[in-house]
Amino acid sequence: MASSCPGKNSWPELLGTEGKAAVEIIERENPNVKASIVLEGSFVTADIRCDRVRVWVNTNGIIISVPNVR
Repeated sequence: MASSCPGKNSWPELLGTEGKAAVEIIERENPNVKASIVLEGSFVTADIRCDRVRVWVNTNGIIISVPNVR
């Protein structure tokens, strides 16, 4: 479903990088989305939205999974 969303929808190049910096990059590369940092282990809704990217980070603030539109 994410592939039908406008603009870039996946950022594999950000895996392993610092979450706060990645949020800025994601929002600059796709102004249709709002990126949010989510701590590993947090509970989130399962709905898919074209205007949201969850940036999953560990306790050190490092991205642990590829950020995608979801």
